Amino acid sequence: MDNIIVGLDIGTTKICAVVAGTDDNGKINILGIGRAPSDGMTRGVVTHIDRTTAAVSHAIQEAQASSGVAIRSVIVGIAGDHIQSFQSRGVVGISGPDHEVTRADIDRLIEDTKRVALPTDRKIIHVIPQEFIIDGQDGIYDPLGMSGVRMEANVHIITGLVSAAQNIYKCVQRAGLEISDMVLEPLASSYAVLDDEEKEVGIALLDIGGGTTDLAVFEERTIRHTAVIGIAGRKVTDDIRKGLGILNEQAERLKKDHGCAYVNAVVDNDPLVLPGVGGRQPIEIDRHILAQIIQPRMEEILEIAALEIKRSGYAKHLAGGVVLTGGGALIKGTAELAKEVLGMPVKIGIPAGFSGGLVREIENPAYATAVGLIYHGLKHRQSATMDGGSSSGSSSRKESKFTGMVNKARAWFEAL
Repeated sequence: MDNIIVGLDIGTTKICAVVAGTDDNGKINILGIGRAPSDGMTRGVVTHIDRTTAAVSHAIQEAQASSGVAIRSVIVGIAGDHIQSFQSRGVVGISGPDHEVTRADIDRLIEDTKRVALPTDRKIIHVIPQEFIIDGQDGIYDPLGMSGVRMEANVHIITGLVSAAQNIYKCVQRAGLEISDMVLEPLASSYAVLDDEEKEVGIALLDIGGGTTDLAVFEERTIRHTAVIGIAGRKVTDDIRKGLGILNEQAERLKKDHGCAYVNAVVDNDPLVLPGVGGRQPIEIDRHILAQIIQPRMEEILEIAALEIKRSGYAKHLAGGVVLTGGGALIKGTAELAKEVLGMPVKIGIPAGFSGGLVREIENPAYATAVGLIYHGLKHRQSATMDGGSSSGSSSRKESKFTGMVNKARAWFEAL
């Protein structure tokens, strides 16, 4: 087993590390999983360095123990309501032989699209091409090898706060690890739960986590809009805790085991019994009342998501509807409520595409981001391999290409 890749999802309520590797046939095996509760994050942003570092270390140690692999480098996700995105456009002259588009031309064009005025506290995380235009001909998605004089590109640029990225980097570094890449979490989740056909017909991915709800809109196999909403599962837990006057741990357990996001879906109304606080009498809780506490908050999350989808301009192009993932999607009745609020087909997205290892354990919406980070790493390794060619010197080129990617990531963080 080679090509070991580790995805590290640093979330608001949990930190998850997933170790995967590919065999000689290119099949992906899940080798290990590590989880740790997270209490050093708020709405996807680090607010306590030491607590987050300790949680990262705990998750990594657990992943190492279950996989038998020494972990040195990870791909991490970044989210938070500081994430912003916008469209940009660039243009360059085609300088290749016989005016044929080369990889260098594409790289120059992407660099040109980055020439936008940004505040000093923000940094570009991703530049995602929407389409290329050569001599006025649009609708081109892979211009490599085409002929022309002038090449333009429309791109989707995603930015984040420098300090947010810097704090994630510090926590991972203090845990004794290197970051090989940093990926926007909804983009990562899309790799795990969406297929190319869904992205082609138009689909929205809604990842309901603990601190943030991440949205990504796809159409014609390209990401068209991203947004991060600062309301998610932790707010639901807080509502239960305050509404019923119980402990946070009890509220979280109630939400996971007995919660329902859609009052009409509650069939069994037998009361739930919880031990009293401080030696008091046990508390009886009506399941309908629990659902009545959960539903308004879940409706709020879905209504904000609906506004973001409308703002993207692609609400009428989403033939595939909406895919829900993340831990919040596990609350019973969420899909039914989402179908009613969003007015679109809705399904729960579960990570898939593995051939062996801890497959059953990983087929859970809560692991979508961590698994997606692995797919992101594999995708970039494959593209590096393809660029490396097939001659006798290809092995060293592949290695230098991947090393270059790692060095570029390291330089990015050192420049923060």
